[in-house]
Amino acid sequence: MLQKFLGYFSSDMAVDLGTANTIVYVKNKGIALNEPSVIAVMNKDGVVKPYAFGHEAKVMLGRTPSDIQAIRPLKDGVIADFKSAEEMIKHFIHAVHKRKTFVGPLVVVCVPYASTPVERKAIQEAAEVAGAREVFLIEEPMAAAIGAGLPVTEPVGSMVCDIGGGTTEVGVISLGGIVYARSVRVGGDSMDEAITNYIRRQYNLLIGEATAEKIKKEIGSASYPKDGKGKEMKIKGRDFVSGLPKEVNLTENNIAESLVDPVNQIIEAIRVTLESTPPELASDVAEKGIVLTGGGSMLHNLDKVIGGITKLPIIVAEDPLFCVARGCGQVIDNMDKFRHTLFKF
Repeated sequence: MLQKFLGYFSSDMAVDLGTANTIVYVKNKGIALNEPSVIAVMNKDGVVKPYAFGHEAKVMLGRTPSDIQAIRPLKDGVIADFKSAEEMIKHFIHAVHKRKTFVGPLVVVCVPYASTPVERKAIQEAAEVAGAREVFLIEEPMAAAIGAGLPVTEPVGSMVCDIGGGTTEVGVISLGGIVYARSVRVGGDSMDEAITNYIRRQYNLLIGEATAEKIKKEIGSASYPKDGKGKEMKIKGRDFVSGLPKEVNLTENNIAESLVDPVNQIIEAIRVTLESTPPELASDVAEKGIVLTGGGSMLHNLDKVIGGITKLPIIVAEDPLFCVARGCGQVIDNMDKFRHTLFKF
């Protein structure tokens, strides 16, 4: 009763605190914020203060003067820089929760399945310090499955593979619980890093994070093109030998070659999960297939490559980037139905 009373004075929200993006869902309203998980701080006379957040901070990555630093405070799905993460979460919550009331919002935050108790407590404390009146946590495979519309509370096996910026979460869910899940620290960031390393090895060219991400989105593919070349793209960077600016021409085939290792790690996580799934639930998965969520699932041909190896139907969820946030949001909207999926420290 008290929670319902406080809810009248507060906009309860769900936060998908991702390595690459932070997405905020507000109760009964939907997605209210989608910003890169980046904060820029300024060091002035020894005092460090927040300077910019989200999109504004992301364009500063690799382009800041000496007194400003652009930081990504999350790594592999967990907090790497607590103070920066705290300031970023506070800014995003205040950007959405604009009411001038004495009551803070109830916040549900997703966490990687394999995160440690220390990492989970850090996320909870960051949200509490940011002004939440109460914080609950939910594991990403469960949130992704709920957001993808899978029948998680029914006695059938549902399998989801959430490919985020820092982690890939693979889980089999039945009767409102995770039967088996596996979390590997590979995702969109690993793909960007693989592209960066490949270009440095093959062309002696140094590129930044933003360029690698742009390459992945424009000509990235999980499989080699049939013509052996595919789409092309010109990129600029700094020559590793001469130190001078240089331009090279990349093909889709190049990027597919660079992404072999991260793609194989994702497929291996799926294979191990399938091997560890009880037979009755495995038969459900064989019939219904695997649902892909997360921004990484939008890599061209990834669903076809996974389907070709597992011989199972592969479905990319609608708006995969928002599945986890929508799943957290459905929990907020239907607390009586999904309360058992939440926990706290």
